[in-house]
Amino acid sequence: MVSVQVLCVGKLKEKHFAAACDEYSKRLKGFCRLTVTELPEQRLPDDPAPAQVEAALAREAEAISAKLPKGGKVVALCVEGDLLSSPQLAKRLAGWMVEGTSQLTFLIGGSFGLHPSVKAAAHLHLSMSPMTFPHHLARVMVLEQLYRAFQINAGTRYHK
Repeated sequence: MVSVQVLCVGKLKEKHFAAACDEYSKRLKGFCRLTVTELPEQRLPDDPAPAQVEAALAREAEAISAKLPKGGKVVALCVEGDLLSSPQLAKRLAGWMVEGTSQLTFLIGGSFGLHPSVKAAAHLHLSMSPMTFPHHLARVMVLEQLYRAFQINAGTRYHK
């Protein structure tokens, strides 16, 4: 069974997002070993200078790198990433698993995104949409899309 880690910068505080994440986490248990890991988001002033943002992203990148498992595939969620349909994502995940990949890690940055070094280490840059979403909602969306991808690959009716 494949291991899936969703590595998130920032703590999920809103109860409605937490409930949705819990539901999809429960559903995913039949398909993978899921771990959701939260890392602290660096605090910045209301109007940070670019150098402050860069320094915060670099510190977050260090924390992310320390939590990345050895081997496996890494997917970085970023607005400039590839736009994949649910079936395309399912096909990509299935292809990796056929190749022998046993560890998938999905990275969700904080409010300023991910450091370029983290993106450079990723095997796939994935965009959920050209629109901007709160990173807490992105966590729910990633979990739902993972569940959908596993359902597509299992040939169930969930996707329809």
